[in-house]
Amino acid sequence: MIQLLYTLLVGEGFVVLLLILKNPMRKLVTMCLDRIKRGRGPVVVKTLVGVLFVLMVASLHSIFKIHRRSDEFGSITPTDQVLVTRLMLEASLMGFCIFLTLMIDRMHHYIRELRMMRKTIEPLKMQSRSSEEWKNGGSTVSELEKEISSLKEKVNHLEAVAEAKDKDAKAAEANALAMKKQSEGFLLEYDRLLEDNQNLRSQLESFERKSSFSDAKKNS
Repeated sequence: MIQLLYTLLVGEGFVVLLLILKNPMRKLVTMCLDRIKRGRGPVVVKTLVGVLFVLMVASLHSIFKIHRRSDEFGSITPTDQVLVTRLMLEASLMGFCIFLTLMIDRMHHYIRELRMMRKTIEPLKMQSRSSEEWKNGGSTVSELEKEISSLKEKVNHLEAVAEAKDKDAKAAEANALAMKKQSEGFLLEYDRLLEDNQNLRSQLESFERKSSFSDAKKNS
């Protein structure tokens, strides 16, 4: 019994040290305690603590009975002295184990609350930082507004230039269509003149043949 209580006491003391000191194992211990407190874990722990408390009360009651008996007889035997010492040691170990169990429970509770408070405080810190940056960045906002207005002016200028170029392109397209129609008319006129030229040449050749034929008749 005493060895078991010593083992439990050392284990609980080690857990308390891990929870108090900042170390890589602290998060793992906290996660293990979270899992223990789920489901039937709290019932089991409360049952063990209750058993230890009952045993501690029984040990104290036995010590009280031994002292009362020794008072009746006027002296205490060596066997009773050993028994009282053993019972006092067991009661002390049980009391320390119960105390460390309650201490671990409270520390775990406070660590969880601290973690939740940090999670809620972090967004508030971000909001405060953003508000401070916004206050400190008033001149930056005015500069951005000026830059936006200048960009709008440039965009309007570019839109006007684009509209003018669009009008020029439409006019050039209309001129190209007119030139195309005009060139088609010129081609038709050229074909007509070429045909007239061919007719005139054929008429001239026939006239020359007739004139040469008539001159040949006169000479004969």
